[in-house]
Amino acid sequence: MTNPRGLYQLIVFLLGLMTMGKLAAAQPVYMQPKQRVEARVADLLGRMTLDEKIGQITQVDRDAIAGKVADIKSLGIGSVLSGGGQYPHPNTAAAWADMIDAFQRSALASRLKIPLIYGVDAVHGHGALMGAVIFPHNIGLGAANDEALVRRIGRVTALETKATGVHWDFAPMIGLPQDYRWGRTYEGYGEKTDLVARLGAAYLQGLQTVDGHGLEHPWTVLGTPKHYIGDGAARWGTSPFGSNHIDRGEAKFSEDELRKVYLPPYRAAVTNGARSIMVSFSSWGGLKMHEQRYLLTDVLKAELGFTGFLVSDWGALDELKGSSIDKVSKAMNAGLDMIMVPTKYQDFIYDLKAAIKSEMIPQGRIDDAVRRILRVKFELGLFERPLTDRSAQAKIGMQAHRDLAAEAAGKSLVVLKNSNATLPLDRKAASIYVAGKAADNLGMQCGGWTLEWQGTDGNHRPGTTILAALKGAVSAPTKLEFSADGNFNGKEKAAIGIAVVGEMPYAEWHGDRADLNLSDADKQLIRRLRERSVKLLVVLISGRPLVVSDEVALADAFVAAWLPGSEAQGVTDVLFGKRPFQGRLPYTWPRSMKYFERIDRGEPQTAETVLFPYGFQGQVAR
Repeated sequence: MTNPRGLYQLIVFLLGLMTMGKLAAAQPVYMQPKQRVEARVADLLGRMTLDEKIGQITQVDRDAIAGKVADIKSLGIGSVLSGGGQYPHPNTAAAWADMIDAFQRSALASRLKIPLIYGVDAVHGHGALMGAVIFPHNIGLGAANDEALVRRIGRVTALETKATGVHWDFAPMIGLPQDYRWGRTYEGYGEKTDLVARLGAAYLQGLQTVDGHGLEHPWTVLGTPKHYIGDGAARWGTSPFGSNHIDRGEAKFSEDELRKVYLPPYRAAVTNGARSIMVSFSSWGGLKMHEQRYLLTDVLKAELGFTGFLVSDWGALDELKGSSIDKVSKAMNAGLDMIMVPTKYQDFIYDLKAAIKSEMIPQGRIDDAVRRILRVKFELGLFERPLTDRSAQAKIGMQAHRDLAAEAAGKSLVVLKNSNATLPLDRKAASIYVAGKAADNLGMQCGGWTLEWQGTDGNHRPGTTILAALKGAVSAPTKLEFSADGNFNGKEKAAIGIAVVGEMPYAEWHGDRADLNLSDADKQLIRRLRERSVKLLVVLISGRPLVVSDEVALADAFVAAWLPGSEAQGVTDVLFGKRPFQGRLPYTWPRSMKYFERIDRGEPQTAETVLFPYGFQGQVAR
C-alpha cells in the first residue's frame, strides 16, 4: 500500500530540486561558487563593459577616495589600499573593518557586484594597526634563518590583518640589498640568493595557507613578493631624488647575474603560490622596470609561468617618460595588470580609456589584465566572503602571538663579540647600568612601517621595551639604573653596563644615508658607560650593518639586535641565557665606511675590508 505521506514528501523534495535548479540556472555562472574558477572568470569578463574593465585595473589610495566612496560603485574601482600611516580613527580593529566594509558595500552595489580587494604593507605584522603584534623586520628573520618560524609569523600576520578586513599584504620583500646605504636594507632577509628564496617562500606560505588549504581558506591573505626585480642592486647616486640617494635608482648587472642572483627568489615564489607580484621602482639597462616588457611578460609570465597579476608600486607610472597617456600605455603593454595610481584616479581612468580607444593598448592586453585580477579574486573567495569576518578580532595581539614575536626577536640576535665571559649576563649581578634612548623606545625597536610610514619615536603602542624586559629579568637584589644619555657620573662602577644604541626609525627614501657611522651621541654614550662599568655590553638596534669597529673594540660584548619588534623580552631571554644565541649574520659587515658602498660578493673577503663575514656567529658558553 502506498504511503501518502511519503509520496507527498518525495514530491516536495523533487519540486525543491527543480526550484534550486532554476535558481542556479538563473544565476550567472560567475556567481556560482561550485563552478570552476576559469569558467567564472570567462563568464564575468564577457559581461563587462570597457569602463568596468578599466575600473578593475585601477587601485586607489584610501585617503583619495575616503570622501567619495560612491566613486567605487560608479567607476567600478577594483582595489583600495592604505598607504604607510593611513588608518582609521580610532585605530582599532573594528574601525578598520567598518572602513573597509564601507568601501566594499559600494563595490557590491555596482552593476556586476564585483568585490574590491584591499591592501596594506603588513611587512612585519599588521604594522598600521594599534595593538597588533610587531615582529622583527626581515633582516632579523634572515639572521634567525628558520623557515618554520617565518612561516608561523606569516600565519599570525595573515590572521591579524584578515580580522580587520584586509585581503592583501604587500609582502614579502625578496630583493637582495647590496648597498647598505639603501633605506630598505632591513626589508631584505640577507645577501645570499638561497636564504632569500627559502625565507621568502616560507613567509608567502604562511600568508596564503592554513592547514593544507590555500587562498580559499577564510583566514588567508594574498601575499605579494616584491619588488620585481633587482631593487636591492641599485647604485648610489642614480636615484631620481638626487646624488645623495639610492632609492629607485639604476640596477647595474648583467642578465646572467640577474638570472643567477636576483631571479631565483621569484621562481621560488611562483612555485610556492605567488598570485600577485609588485614591480620595482628601479631601472635596468636605462629602462624603468615598469616598462620592461621582456622582464615582466617574457620572463616572469611566460618563462616562469606566473598566472597571477602584476601590480605597480606607489605612483610609479609618474616616473616614466612621456605624456600621461604614453606612461599608461608603456606600463600596460609591458605587462602591468593593476596600477597603484594612487590619488588622481579619475585622470588615470581617462588616460587609460583614451589609450585603448586610440589603440595604443590592444584590447587583448586589457582583457588579459582583468582576467588575471578576477582569477585571483575568485581564488580568494571574495565573491562569497566580501565583508569582514570579525570573529578573530579578539585574537589580535593575544599572548600566543606576542610569545611568537619574542621567540623571533631572540632567535635573531647575533653575537659579534663576547670577551671576559660577559654573555650570558648574570641576572644576580649587584648592579647594572642601562644607557641609551633606544633602551626605552618601542618606536626604535620596531623601525619603519610601524603605525607611520617612517615609523615613530617613543612608546606609542603596546609592547615591551628592552628596559622593561631587563627590569623583569634581573633578580630582586640587583640594583638596575637607567640613563638615556649614559650619565652615571659620581656613582660607583656597575658590575655590568648595557648600552642600547642605534638608528632612529626610517623607511624608503628618507632612510637613505650616505654616512653609516654610529652617531656621535651614541659613541660618547658608549665611552661614558665604559668608564662606569666593569663589563660593558653594547646592544645595537639597526636596520643594517653600521660602522662600529671602534665600539666593538671598546666593549666586552657586542650584540646586533636589528629591529626586534614589539616584544623585547625575547631579547633579554637570550642575553641572560634563558635561551641560546642562534643568529648568524645575514649580511657581510664591512670594517669602515670605505667598504660600505658594495662588498663585491665575488672577491675574497679580507680583514682589511670586512669586520665580520657573512654567517658569522660569536661564541657564548652555556
